[in-house]
Amino acid sequence: MMGYGYGIMGWFGMLIPFILVGLVIYLLVKPSQNNHKNYMSQNGGNDALDILNQRYAKGEISDEEYQHKKKLLRE
Repeated sequence: MMGYGYGIMGWFGMLIPFILVGLVIYLLVKPSQNNHKNYMSQNGGNDALDILNQRYAKGEISDEEYQHKKKLLRE
């Protein structure tokens, strides 16, 4: 007597498309997350230097303090 469907292979066969779609989505999303992290790390140093330049331009810090902090940021 034959059962309904294909047993375990039937369920596994139905899962394969879902697994493949999930894998494709993961492979598309993962590189964009890495690019975002790289973008943020590259601009992070520039933001600090921009803030330092603005504080110096406003006269909030002295020339010596500006030069010292600028040197620390570039290291």
